[in-house]
Amino acid sequence: MPLFEYECRACGSQFEHLTRSGETPACPSCDSEDLQKRLSVFAVGGNGGGKSAAAPAACGMCGDPNGPGSCGRSTM
Repeated sequence: MPLFEYECRACGSQFEHLTRSGETPACPSCDSEDLQKRLSVFAVGGNGGGKSAAAPAACGMCGDPNGPGSCGRSTM
């Protein structure tokens, strides 16, 4: 069952819903079925490498034998 994010066009409420095939969710606030499917953060985010995007990059200037990005001076 995929997890989708929705925004209700009637009241503006945003919510997530585990959707089964053939099922149409309704807004938990007003029961409207006039919904806009939203892009999930997981669907558009992520860097694919498993590391945090905010992690500082190593300089590669120390001559580590494992190559650039393997710096022993890195604070990671």
